[in-house]
Amino acid sequence: MEPTRQAGAPAPGEQPDHGDLPALPWQKPRRRRPVKEPLTRERIVAAAIAILDRDGLDAVSTRRVAEDLGTGSASLYAHVASRDELLELMVDRIAGEIEVPEPDPARWQDQLRTYARHAQRVWSRHADITRASLASMPTGPNRLRVIEGLLAILRAAGFGDEVAGWAVDRLQLYIDADVYEGALYAAKIKQGLQVEEYLDSIRDYFRRLPADRFPLIASMADTIVADSDQRFEFGVELLLDGLTARLQAGR
Repeated sequence: MEPTRQAGAPAPGEQPDHGDLPALPWQKPRRRRPVKEPLTRERIVAAAIAILDRDGLDAVSTRRVAEDLGTGSASLYAHVASRDELLELMVDRIAGEIEVPEPDPARWQDQLRTYARHAQRVWSRHADITRASLASMPTGPNRLRVIEGLLAILRAAGFGDEVAGWAVDRLQLYIDADVYEGALYAAKIKQGLQVEEYLDSIRDYFRRLPADRFPLIASMADTIVADSDQRFEFGVELLLDGLTARLQAGR
């Protein structure tokens, strides 16, 4: 006959439960390690964009991203195959911030104008990334969504496939180039360039050019060295004027 076990007593082989007793004087409290957030592609891309915004595109590497995430480069390669793929993912993530309106044939010019301003602001927040976007075709879901939306606006307005396709390409290139120029100047500013002083010196230099050889540049110095926002708007209007002329001629 088995001996009777008292209620609450451990079964044979079990350790007694002393959870209700105070810790022994010589026992040190155990330090619990914080639970690490799982490494995901989304976290990797977000960390890479943070580095981009802070230190520029050249600072973005798998090793640097891994350090910022408190892990090793090998862990990143389970989610991102290479730096090139990481750059593609970064470009597409930023493109996700861009909105494209639903097509309205009566307002296609205003829609493209509004889009261009909006996209220029979005890319300018991450300006150095244009070095990557200029060197790649759109393949990610966000960039494809933007292209699809712009094509829809132009096709609804009455443009054929060729004009619509090439117009979207040239508009995107124009926005990227404008933002890239700004990124180059931003890098110089970090190195100590005083923009207003620099532009004033260029205007003065143009004005003092020999009038017999460069009369137009000398007389148009203030106009040539114009505000960048005004120049961006002018370029967008040129593109829209050309598209409008083609549409009218086609009709």
